[in-house]
Amino acid sequence: MCDRSTPDAGTGDDNYIFDPGSLTTAQIMGDACAICYVKWPRPRDPVGALPDGTEVYGCAECAHYMTGHDAAMFDHAFAAH
Repeated sequence: MCDRSTPDAGTGDDNYIFDPGSLTTAQIMGDACAICYVKWPRPRDPVGALPDGTEVYGCAECAHYMTGHDAAMFDHAFAAH
């Protein structure tokens, strides 16, 4: 995942940009959490976007941490540039 200061594709200043090469097809399609891979219940909370502006989703728990600015605890799950 890129730094928060990285310009995004129109997703807003609070979103993270995810490297699509580090995500599974299910995560890219919104069928799995972009952070923890959970598939059920289907993730519904936007947690960031791909470089092309497509939103990626997270489960309720991961989205809570992402929006609560506690994302440092997930550093291991984020892709590099």
